[in-house]
Amino acid sequence: MARALILVLDSFGVGGAEDAAAYSDVGADTFGHIARACAAGLADVEGVRSGPLRLPHLNSLGLGALAQASTGVLPPGFDAGPACGLWGYGVETSPGKDTPSGHWEMAGAPVDFVWGYFPATDPCFSPDFVEAFVRASGVSGIIGNRHASGTLIVDELGADHMRTGMPILYTSVDSVLQIAAHEETFGLERLYEICKIARKICDPLRIGRVIARPFIGDEKSGFVRTPHRKDYAIVPPPGNILERAVSADRTVMTIGKVGDIFAHHFTGTEIKGADDRDHFVKSIEALKSLPEGGLVFANLVDLDSNFGHRRDVAGYALGLETFDSWLPELMAALQPGDLVVLSADHGNDPTWRGSDHTREHVPILAFGPDIAGGSIGRRATMADIGASVADYLGLPPTATGTSWFSGKR
Repeated sequence: MARALILVLDSFGVGGAEDAAAYSDVGADTFGHIARACAAGLADVEGVRSGPLRLPHLNSLGLGALAQASTGVLPPGFDAGPACGLWGYGVETSPGKDTPSGHWEMAGAPVDFVWGYFPATDPCFSPDFVEAFVRASGVSGIIGNRHASGTLIVDELGADHMRTGMPILYTSVDSVLQIAAHEETFGLERLYEICKIARKICDPLRIGRVIARPFIGDEKSGFVRTPHRKDYAIVPPPGNILERAVSADRTVMTIGKVGDIFAHHFTGTEIKGADDRDHFVKSIEALKSLPEGGLVFANLVDLDSNFGHRRDVAGYALGLETFDSWLPELMAALQPGDLVVLSADHGNDPTWRGSDHTREHVPILAFGPDIAGGSIGRRATMADIGASVADYLGLPPTATGTSWFSGKR
């Protein structure tokens, strides 16, 4: 019996979404723009990185080929030659370009409703919403109350928050409410408590996530987010790969924020670490202990949170190169019958305007000791990932999606 790992490089889009105009994202291309910036010397940082984008292991799996298929343009420094894995790209059919939409769809059960959003006004939360939150949470008030970058608004309002005790509430173009508070002076458990209260208030509004954003520091030394972020999500639609696996009594392990994204429904053993390196190592450790028929589902978020939203091209490029250097560790840990599917949940082009996600195709790279190389082409929905993994593991089909293994195993 086979085993599988779904590994999400959060925000690593490969351009070309057909409906990008509806999201004001025509021309966005996370991978392509980073590669071109590196080739032009625009991502050179002395003592950090320089020169063309170097991703030899991802390229050998078919990254260059799938990017060319997605956009019609081969990124500089990459080739579309024979690959040692299956390669293609996925099209998101769910409305929105946020984390739950992407993860739920790739798991085989796309969003079946329209998300709620907070308006791009200042203030963005209605008086009724603020009153309900303040009354239920017991805080004296809120600060922020607008669309903002999380790191910038904490830098701006962190001192005011510490002085007043009022949490920082903000949002973005995604279906999300973010609540930032000082981990030490406000208290981590208190932050989690008010986020749970906010989750109940947001449910009728169909807001996808309420995110706890703890930070430490002070006005003099600066403020820094801690790794104790926690997401409170709407329960996903039924029929995804996690539900299929748990219902079949298979072992499931979820790494990073996957448990939060799926509202802790059918998420098996949840494992969290400090950063991408920690989550990558924990994914390999989970795979090594995984019994036959089991599934590991992992998210690596640093490319998105540390570089995409901050529009840091050089940082994103270095993050990709660092991840690529880790891949031999994963490949060495694979056993006969193992399948790894590497993909993304949306784009976050660091060369793009603003600080929000971008509507893009996502890469699909599937490999393992028994997986022959070749193209799986354009997948009409990201749900084909969940459908294919279910097929590979001998599970019932997911709610949506077509397996690229159909008739080939």
